[in-house]
Amino acid sequence: MLDNKNLSLIRDFAFLNSEKDDIHGFSHVKRVYDLCLKLGKKLNANLSVLQIAALLHDIGRTHEKNITNNIKNHAELSAEIASEFLQSQAFSLSQEEHERIIHCIRSHSFSNNSNPQTLEAKILSDADKLDALGAIGLYRTIGFTIQNHGGIDQVINHLENKIMKLKDLLYLDISKRIAEERQQIILNFYNQIKKQKI
Repeated sequence: MLDNKNLSLIRDFAFLNSEKDDIHGFSHVKRVYDLCLKLGKKLNANLSVLQIAALLHDIGRTHEKNITNNIKNHAELSAEIASEFLQSQAFSLSQEEHERIIHCIRSHSFSNNSNPQTLEAKILSDADKLDALGAIGLYRTIGFTIQNHGGIDQVINHLENKIMKLKDLLYLDISKRIAEERQQIILNFYNQIKKQKI
């Protein structure tokens, strides 16, 4: 695991480069980080790689809005910014660790066309998806829709086209077990909102 000084440096950089909201902001990053560590300890993953990747996995989101005609997924931007940041600091990372961190970040996204190949990358991908499920995930889905000026139909559409598919996209058995209860919360809400909307 990282020492406290380096962890603080990376955490501060992640905080400064996080969205200032509850949807993809630092509260989301912190939950993903905590879940990554929990899963990583159980699965004997490289915790330093996981810590860094989890903290930096969404830093590209604050930059993608500033790029005209942006065609890069936020995970690609996050990987590029993370790589530059890590190279500019003296974190004593090996080249292999650096590459594994960048692979984790690049492959965590639902919408990026990059599949996780390492245990750490699968953990980050799963933890990020799990945060989109359950009560918090439901809150984030509704908040995201409102933030983008959508209404009830867009919430339903987002649930159908993304959120309700996430459980089947998880890589690890332990993640699938966690998803069971969280998925039920989503399904209960979805079924009720469809009934009440009519």
